[in-house]
Amino acid sequence: MSERVFRVWRGGADGGLAEYRVEVNEGEVVLDALHRLQATRAPDLAVRWNCKAGKCGSCSMEVNGMPRLSCMTRMSVFDEDETVTVTPLRTFPVIRDLVCDVSFNYDKAREIPSFTPDPATSPGDFRMAQVDVERSQEFRKCIECFLCNSVCHVIRDHEENQPHFSGPRFLMRVAELEMHPEDTADRRLIAQDEFGLGYCNITKCCTEVCPEGIHITDNALIPMKERVADRKYDPLVWLGSKIGVRPRDTPIAPNIRPPADG
Repeated sequence: MSERVFRVWRGGADGGLAEYRVEVNEGEVVLDALHRLQATRAPDLAVRWNCKAGKCGSCSMEVNGMPRLSCMTRMSVFDEDETVTVTPLRTFPVIRDLVCDVSFNYDKAREIPSFTPDPATSPGDFRMAQVDVERSQEFRKCIECFLCNSVCHVIRDHEENQPHFSGPRFLMRVAELEMHPEDTADRRLIAQDEFGLGYCNITKCCTEVCPEGIHITDNALIPMKERVADRKYDPLVWLGSKIGVRPRDTPIAPNIRPPADG
């Protein structure tokens, strides 16, 4: 067991960093150290967690400036003499200490038009191609940790964009529904005008922090941008929209990157 220096955010939005020395065992993760800190030095420290297995997304926070799951961040990734700084997710309001108000995400989720199949198609007659199955399975691996929304510099560095930008998680949800072969709703203009797809400049920072290895940028955001461009700027698509016809989108299946293993 070794003693490590932690700097932990205490208080609300106007709080600050408090320094503690915490004993850490070999193989432990940041959440283990925070629990020991609660047990020995700071019993009133507010930390949200649940499964401790990297599958619920509850323990999202920022460790040395990077959004991470604290239950999956091993202490061994830091140098022994390195101070470990733990703060709440930057793009959400702080309730207290390391706990944020993430209700914005659920408000956005309710705004997304739901799955809308063709009422004339019998469920028993529909068959999905394997590539469509794999695409949906990849997107549904999301554990809603909201690390992607916290790392995205569109709102991380420009708070004024937040009311107009839903963040990568919900743009991915829009893309998932939009790409479903049985769905008939058209969410392309909503993605651009109401969810702020145009703000995304595809730096792939959201993909880098995703604990489930979802290729958010390559498999959701870029294809969705292509579809929006077709909808808004292709003259034939524009004409079809005026007479009530939705032309079939250009197939994107050959370009999809396979989901990560695990």
